[in-house]
Amino acid sequence: MAEVELLSTPHNIQISDVSCDSFRITWEMAHEDTSRVTHYFIDLSRKEGSDHNLFKHRDVPTKLVAKAGSLPMAVRGHWFLSPRTDYCVAVQTAIRQPDGDYQVSEWSQVVEFCTGDYAMVHLQQLLDKAQTAAGRMLRFSVFYRNQSPEYFQYVRSECGGAMLPSFKDNSGSHGSPINGKLRGVFLCCNTEFDTGLPPKDSPYGPLRFQISAERLLNPSTNLYFADFYCMYTAYHYVVLVLAPAGSEGDSFCKSHLPQLDLTSNPFLTYTPGDAPVFCHASDIILEVLYTEPLLLEHGILAQISGRHQLMSLSTANAKKDPSCKVCNISVGR
Repeated sequence: MAEVELLSTPHNIQISDVSCDSFRITWEMAHEDTSRVTHYFIDLSRKEGSDHNLFKHRDVPTKLVAKAGSLPMAVRGHWFLSPRTDYCVAVQTAIRQPDGDYQVSEWSQVVEFCTGDYAMVHLQQLLDKAQTAAGRMLRFSVFYRNQSPEYFQYVRSECGGAMLPSFKDNSGSHGSPINGKLRGVFLCCNTEFDTGLPPKDSPYGPLRFQISAERLLNPSTNLYFADFYCMYTAYHYVVLVLAPAGSEGDSFCKSHLPQLDLTSNPFLTYTPGDAPVFCHASDIILEVLYTEPLLLEHGILAQISGRHQLMSLSTANAKKDPSCKVCNISVGR
């Protein structure tokens, strides 16, 4: 009986063109194997702890089985990849035998990579979904921010009276490009139906800073869509970015986020005139990230009349509900 010639172990694994839901993979193998190999086995897992390179069944193809072809090989749709997630991948080559069994190589070394943020096409899908949930437009006149007395004391004593931009946290969609990358000051603008004024309650603190809408929302400011999400509740949130034209934040947004028309969009609008009109969507909660420092002297600071410990409504580092059909798209959460 003729001795079976062993397959070489794939090596020099290279990952390229990584997006939030796909990647390309290539490797090297012995030249004589190129014409013999009929299939590739690719094993992918999330990186978890120090044993991420230990696969459950290293001698059995447990993941993707693909017919051998030219490299690099595009991997898309075979797994439900999540954005901004660390993965481990290993490769095995194989020759299919007449009896249907496989002669296989040893598994390659494990290579790690991280998937990317949502691309513009994915954000457009989120934007399309958000538009259907926005509801009718209501007038408003101020942006506002609630915080603790300690926060505003710190702003006065340590920041020269300016609320300074800080990095966006990881709340909302995991793949939003602004998470951990764009600095800003979060503001609200939603109003109560019966009064047209900001709500009396807030989960963020008893002191409220209010600033005229006209100071921030005007023709010298650009508006961008950044996220649409919920937190296992009936409420849905839309994250918008307001960036003065030509600013550093504006440059980031132009290359990462869909831009909205200030005068015609379903979330937040400015209508010019002798008495400009400002409107917000009624059926969603808007979170507006302003990318520049805000001086306390440009607004007013006052105590709210309602409750300020409604922590169930806080969105700080809140995780998006992955099962919601209203605000999820097909490329991950």
